[in-house]
Parts: sequence; C-alpha cells; structure tokens
Amino acid sequence: MRRITRIATVGIASAALALSATACGGKKSSDASSSPSESGQKSAAIAYDIGGRGDQSFNDAAYAGLKKAETDLKIKGAEAEPTDGEGEADKVQRLTELARKGNNPVIGVGFAYAPAIKKVAPKFPNTTFGIIDDTSVTGENIANLVFNEEQGSYLAGVAAAKASKTGTVGFIGGVEVPLIKKFEAGFAQGVKDTNPNAKVLSAYLTQPPNFDGFAKPDLGKAAAQGQLDAGADVIYAAAGLAGSGAIEAASAKGKWAIGVDSDQYNQAGLAKYKDSILTSVTKDVSDSVFNLIKSVEDGKPTTGEIRYGLDKDGVGLADSNPKYKEMTDVIAAVEKAKADIIAKKITVKTAP
Repeated sequence: MRRITRIATVGIASAALALSATACGGKKSSDASSSPSESGQKSAAIAYDIGGRGDQSFNDAAYAGLKKAETDLKIKGAEAEPTDGEGEADKVQRLTELARKGNNPVIGVGFAYAPAIKKVAPKFPNTTFGIIDDTSVTGENIANLVFNEEQGSYLAGVAAAKASKTGTVGFIGGVEVPLIKKFEAGFAQGVKDTNPNAKVLSAYLTQPPNFDGFAKPDLGKAAAQGQLDAGADVIYAAAGLAGSGAIEAASAKGKWAIGVDSDQYNQAGLAKYKDSILTSVTKDVSDSVFNLIKSVEDGKPTTGEIRYGLDKDGVGLADSNPKYKEMTDVIAAVEKAKADIIAKKITVKTAP
C-alpha cells in the first residue's frame, strides 16, 4: 500500500446549494454521460452515499479524490447520486450502469453499497470495485477501503475534554450502526482518559433502516440543541450532512463543534460557522479513492482490505482553526495521545 498523505478537501459554494441538491436527489447515474469507449478516455466512477455530493463531509472527500485523479492521471470522472428512500435494487442498477459504461474502478461510497457490490462485482470480473467503510463483502476484484475511525475520534475526545469548561461534552451519531459506534467509542474513551470526571452525552438521530440521520441537518441541529441545553460546550457529530446542523447549533450558542471526515473548518458551505469548529476528525477518503484509481491505471489493481490509520495519517485531527493552534495544552495532549496509540500504548475501543 502506498504511503498516504493528509486529506485534501473540496469546498462547496454554499450550504443552501448542498441542501437543494440533496432534496431533489442530485445527479442520477445517467450523469456519468458518455462511456469511455465513446470518448476514448479512461474513466473511473464513484457512487455517492446518503446525502450526496455537497455534504461538506464524507461524500465531498470522495469527490476530492476523484477530482485529483482527473487532474493528475488525466482520466474522466463519473459520478452517480443516491435518491431519497432508495433500496438495494437502485444501488445494483447504479453500479451496473457505471460498470457497463466501462468505468474502472467503480467505487461505492459507504457501507450501504455492500449488498449491491456483492451482486454486481462477479458480473464484471475485469472491473475493480471499491467500497468505503466495509469489509463484509470480498472478492478478487473488490477493494475494501477502511479506516480506524475510533483512533481519530479518540484524539477528538482528548481535545474536547481539554477544551471543555463545563466538563460535559456531546456526541451525535447519524444512524446507530456499528461504523458510527466506532466514532462514539473512541471519542468517549478519549474524553474519559483525559478527564475521568467528564460527562459524555450521546445521541443517535435515526435507527436503521431509516438513514435520514445522515442527510437531514434539522435532526442534527435539534439533537445538538438538546445537548447544549444539558450543559455540553463541545459537540462532536458523526452524521454526514446532518452534522452541519449540529455545527450550526453550537455556533449559535458560542460553543465548540468538532467536524468529521473532511476538515470542515475549510468547507465553504460552513464558512458562516467556521470560527466555532474547533477541529475535525479527518479520514483520508480522498487519497483512498485516488490511490485505488491510480492502482488500476498502473495496471496493478489493489484489492482486499486497505486500512488507513493514525500510523500513516489515514485518520487524524485537523488544526486549521487558528484558535485551536493557540491551545498549546490541547495540542500537546493530542500529540501525546497520537504517539501512544501508534506505539500501541493505548488500545482504542471499537464499540462503546
């Protein structure tokens, strides 16, 4: 596996644009336009997770990787958006269409694509399929791009405990699934290891099969307001687009928010609230997408589990906010925790 670099992020013009794109379902698979065989240009494709491009978080990080591939590798990028309330059949159709058009690789952004990739990948043995955040589906032409989210979240917990003045902090998960429980587990452990007397409030926006908790900012905003009213002064939301609502709520109260997946301090759609974004837990989704595309372009497709952790900056904590950089005691505690995790002096839990 190639050594990766820190995450690249992509800005979206405004939160309103992001919301409108999501509300109408955004682009459909047909937006992949002409097939590579028609244009004579190699092409790679990504199929977005719930919330679509414009979430200022997970999907936008994947998009940044695709754009980097377009620029550096001179390939054509294809994108496909989810639709509200879609089922497995819709994902199967989306991936099939992208593969049939000659895109290689075809990458499903999020664990929800696992059943669809399990069905589609065997039908296109010469196409590499990538899936982010899932190891349940495997195959000779499947690459599982996964992250140690709990490690980055542990660092967020350390930062939250050090920055909190009330001793109460909040965690908001979009949907209560094992992946998001990893975020909660690492965060809570980091808080408690730093301040055993601290209180961690936890809330989930929806339960599967309802995945609105990744897509509706109003849900994140309401949950954050409840935690703020209960005394929390730092809120960490792992909720995709819904997390922007939590950031808005924290900003309105003059409290801290911690972003997720992308460096949300630098997201244009969140510029209005950026001063309240203490830091963000980053996942190098961008480079994971780029690296897989490059491996295919190099003629040596990467398959199997490809894990990104703290040891190679696959996950981390952003320091873009100047106010965060001024908190030398917080930074020192975070750096020590990072070193201890890499040295295996600290084992971070993956479940609460």
